[in-house]
Amino acid sequence: MNRTEMETSGPSVRRHSRTVKRKRWGGLRQQLKLLGLFEIDQQHEFYSLTCMMKEGLFAAVQNTIDNPLPDELCEDDYNLEVTQIHKEFRMETYAGPVFASLRRSLGMTEKGYQQSLSSEGSYLQFISNSKSKADFFLTNDKRFFLKTQSKREVRFLLSNLRIYMEHLEKYPHSLLVKFLGVHRIKIAHQRMKYFIVMQSVFYPDDRITARYDIKGCEMSRWTDPAPEGNQIIVVLKDLNFEGQFIQLDQQRPWLLRQVEIDTAFLQTLNVLDYSLLLAHQPLHQDELGQTLSFGTLIIRTKKSVNATSSPTHAASPTVPGVVAEEDSTLLSAELNCATTQCHTTEMHSGNGGTDCTSLEGDKIVQPSRMGTDSVDLQEFQAQNRRLLPNFKNPLHVIDGSEHRYFIGIIDIFTVYGFKKRLEYWWKRLRYPRQTFSTVSPPAYCHRLRQWVQDHTK
Repeated sequence: MNRTEMETSGPSVRRHSRTVKRKRWGGLRQQLKLLGLFEIDQQHEFYSLTCMMKEGLFAAVQNTIDNPLPDELCEDDYNLEVTQIHKEFRMETYAGPVFASLRRSLGMTEKGYQQSLSSEGSYLQFISNSKSKADFFLTNDKRFFLKTQSKREVRFLLSNLRIYMEHLEKYPHSLLVKFLGVHRIKIAHQRMKYFIVMQSVFYPDDRITARYDIKGCEMSRWTDPAPEGNQIIVVLKDLNFEGQFIQLDQQRPWLLRQVEIDTAFLQTLNVLDYSLLLAHQPLHQDELGQTLSFGTLIIRTKKSVNATSSPTHAASPTVPGVVAEEDSTLLSAELNCATTQCHTTEMHSGNGGTDCTSLEGDKIVQPSRMGTDSVDLQEFQAQNRRLLPNFKNPLHVIDGSEHRYFIGIIDIFTVYGFKKRLEYWWKRLRYPRQTFSTVSPPAYCHRLRQWVQDHTK
């Protein structure tokens, strides 16, 4: 081959090589789509982007570490935008102190949060059967989701951030997904990308046997299950769940009430198309038929109740769901004392019962001698709190008689505007005998509540 032929063939060979790589990657992606979750390595199309996200998030969280949170949030904190310049991109962080205070209220340390988001392990990409054009990433430890969002969705979240925080303060055991950060990344000569960081509802997912995305309707609500014996991760839908029940026993009233509270809040936002995420795993043999000892009750009550906690007051180190490590010695002493007290009460009680604090589902019995007056008790009941399990991610975990359930409400950005109203009328004409997702917020709210009512025992 002469020099001229080599020069003309060079670009052709390179183009052919790129085409072959694209075809290989395309074929690989088709296979990986079946898995639902896979590592973003150096050959992945999102490798460069996720590396920049990691670097930007590390610096953003470090800024929070270096600048202590105020004792109480103010309007400026909700409107704050911080831009950090990096070599190949810039990262903007919105309302940083607000999300940092929420993370703290959930018992997360900034160092731990930073470590999860910026660890050496690659992010994972989650391929869902959602119609959304968003990209989903998962931290390597599967604790946090990162999801690309439109500018409109981010503006909607930020404009409603205060009432979202107030809702979580009023109902600290809310099932609403916990948003932990909102960011925008700008790479030279590319479109800006907005993304949010969320707490994963399905964490930890070690023994989860089935996952569902529930909207309470029928149309397009079936997904082919994974082949028998295959480790494919598939998120199933409403029709896949038919004939099954969430078996919670005494926890059922609590769940019905909390779904009612959270969907009523979403109705005030005029949104629809949100999903109830549901997963379950079988309880271990030693977890079946557990009876609450007074010692366990003390721990779980401490996890569930912290009267001074608030996501809008950054000075509070913990809220429901957390027992601070520095309290462990104190807890041991409490348990020894409490167990002795309970045993003594049993011996001297006229009816042989115990005079100890107890919480079952939404029923709370707490004698006045334990130091809680009726006003506090009424406030507790109004907040719909429950005994949280001794388990990671306890706000989204409910133990039933045979299974542990992971439950949360996600995707709260679809506003019932002009386009959705048109879509509703078109679908009503096109599918007259079927229930579909696009209905008014009050109807959507009622229908999802009814689904939970009908599918729980």
